[in-house]
Amino acid sequence: MVTSTALTWLALAAASNAQFGIKHTQYGTSPPVYPSPNITGSGGWEAALGKARAFLAELTLEEKSQMVTGTPGPCVGNLAPIPRLNFSGLCLQDGPLAIRQSIYSSVFPAQLTAAASWDRNLTRAHKGSHVILGPVVGPLGRTPYGGRNWEGYSPDAYLSGVLVEETVHGMQSTGVQACTKHFIGNEQEIQRNPTTVNGKRVEAISSNIDDRTMHETYLWPFANAVHAGTTSIMCSYQRLNGSYGCQNSKTLNGLLKEELGFNGWVMSDWMATHAGVATVEAGLDVNMPGGISFTQDRPSYWGANLTTAVNNGTLDISRLDDMVLRVLTPYYWLNQDSGFPQVDGSTVPISFFSKRDWRFNFTLGPTVDVRADHHKLIRELGAAGTVLLKNENNTLPLKKPINIGVFGNDAADLTAGQYSLGSYSLLAGGDYEIGTLPVGGGSGAGRYPYVVAPLDAIKTRAQSYGALVQYVIDDKLIAGGALRVLQPSLPDVCIVFLKSWATEGDDRKTLIADWNSTAVVVETAKHCPSTVVVLHGAAPNVLPWKDNENVTAILAAHMPGQETGNSIVDILWGDVNPSGKLPYTIANNETDYIHLVNSTELLASTDPDAWQDDFTEGNLIDYKQFEYQNKSVAYEFGFGLSYTNFSLSDLDIQVPATNVSRLPSASAKIVPGGNEDLWKVLATVSATVKNTGDVRGATVPQLYIKLPTEAGKTQNVKALRGFEKVQLAEGAEARVVFNLMRRDLSYWDTTAQQWRLPTSVIKLAVGFSSKDLKIAGELSI
Repeated sequence: MVTSTALTWLALAAASNAQFGIKHTQYGTSPPVYPSPNITGSGGWEAALGKARAFLAELTLEEKSQMVTGTPGPCVGNLAPIPRLNFSGLCLQDGPLAIRQSIYSSVFPAQLTAAASWDRNLTRAHKGSHVILGPVVGPLGRTPYGGRNWEGYSPDAYLSGVLVEETVHGMQSTGVQACTKHFIGNEQEIQRNPTTVNGKRVEAISSNIDDRTMHETYLWPFANAVHAGTTSIMCSYQRLNGSYGCQNSKTLNGLLKEELGFNGWVMSDWMATHAGVATVEAGLDVNMPGGISFTQDRPSYWGANLTTAVNNGTLDISRLDDMVLRVLTPYYWLNQDSGFPQVDGSTVPISFFSKRDWRFNFTLGPTVDVRADHHKLIRELGAAGTVLLKNENNTLPLKKPINIGVFGNDAADLTAGQYSLGSYSLLAGGDYEIGTLPVGGGSGAGRYPYVVAPLDAIKTRAQSYGALVQYVIDDKLIAGGALRVLQPSLPDVCIVFLKSWATEGDDRKTLIADWNSTAVVVETAKHCPSTVVVLHGAAPNVLPWKDNENVTAILAAHMPGQETGNSIVDILWGDVNPSGKLPYTIANNETDYIHLVNSTELLASTDPDAWQDDFTEGNLIDYKQFEYQNKSVAYEFGFGLSYTNFSLSDLDIQVPATNVSRLPSASAKIVPGGNEDLWKVLATVSATVKNTGDVRGATVPQLYIKLPTEAGKTQNVKALRGFEKVQLAEGAEARVVFNLMRRDLSYWDTTAQQWRLPTSVIKLAVGFSSKDLKIAGELSI
């Protein structure tokens, strides 16, 4: 919407766009939405908002400007203390799986692994950081080539939405603020920021997304995060429909603050702010990291400039006050004013600030060891997120083989240090070839306190019963025929460890595992008729050797964190029955997927608006794309084998609601997450799952719906709308229940600008993957 007071703000936005030569494309638009909505305190934040208002009344104009502008300090991001009011400032730290800049803390599995577990409880289940920069649902994973996909959960919006909601609840239950990121459409790394080509500025790539796709896919998991009470949202680097993500009034003011009822604060990604007052009016609340760049100080668009803007009438004080209230209200809501731990003394700034730059009086506390027994949960989640793709001849679980071969560079301990901040090409002179890959690189990584390498864990297990372990970890040697040395003592089983590197700042060039992996597998299989392949790192990978008759088992082990070796040994020897399911689709060929926008011509272009990416596929990404195209795949979304078997029966569908309106009530409240009617359960589906094998195990019954044709072609495909992980003893059974809310059964009506329930029958089915559907039915609302 555009209010009657919007003319000034429209002029500001137009001036800012003109500054960068931005023009909107025909595909996907972001109409202006001004002014930025004020915080309401809904969702149980009313008392905290009252405290924030009292604190606001004590602030000077300069202090208000300071409170929304990052400053040098001990953390990756800092809001300065105000000693006279006993405010110690805010410390913001990376990231989704670890406190990146500290020691004596744990490196957990990546969100990709959590998604592969399909386990709500494990996903839910502190060193003085007020705000953790995570969880991640942007990138969602539109294309598997995205370099940061591993930081998120799944290209399925529903699965990502459920898991991000659990993560936010889990993080904030400890008193730490969650910063859900990156909002929105941030689906590739290359050209995510503006560059200079031959002296000319070339703008960042523009993700051009239509209104319907935005709501039904990319906004969906952010709605879950807001519904869970995430205290902050980080806006993204790239442009969206021609306007930078941290300056797009439609997404920040219109979608996030107005439609989703978000009451927290929007912070910029680091140096993603390209203007001053225009970004403030577009809905940005905090500028990070402030007036500093990665290499040298530079004046901030904000800071003292906001004070000047208020004084000269360019910026209304009410907008600045709302920004401060949005920062302070979560601070009080989580009781961070009551004895919150000081910033840990082990904090080691990397590439941002040195201690001499700390212009305000930050006080460090003692170095604290917070690891406790985290290793147990890390080991458990690492195994739970491992997916068994193939298991011919019951190769797994291993039955105490006496002669074990271990091959591949991913089996070894780290050789290039325990901190993969940047691309492997920047580490150890470009040598990151030898060493296991517990997580990816970039700001989403962590400093490992230790790593249990797969080879070491296998040696330990083998020694427990006197087995022999032969190993070669140099992929070049293996591909060159070095395994001839195994004669005449061929292993009973050969375990090949492959890895696929991925990092912030770059995108994947191939979906085949790195370092000549195909030759490594083929050469090993020549010598070993029982070859087990384990894949770590970025996913999905295509598997050109999957049908090799000597490759009898395949495990997608993802990014398990510091206990990686123990987690995979638990699966290999059957201490843990694999229960992971693919949170993505493994295609037959790399060319089957949507590709990134990138070419030699684009990289050399001096056209400031050259980088455009139209999301013309709409919602048809990952398994929805393959279903719509009726294209075969190697392993489908939701797939995963077990050491036991399961059945499904007795489908029951209950629709207690009658005379339900097609649209949510216009009088319903806007709560965190959107119109309150959207979160009401309209139907319940249940089924019986039984363990029909002779081994205890867990499985994940999955509910898929298919909306009628009136919902449009990109919604008239099966879509996940329920899942439940169930542990069952052999022969045991349980009843699983799926609650379907209004939003689960609706599609986005672009004319009404509301979620609309279809009038025709909705088909549904329950099964163990998107293709393995055992029982089916239908419902009408």
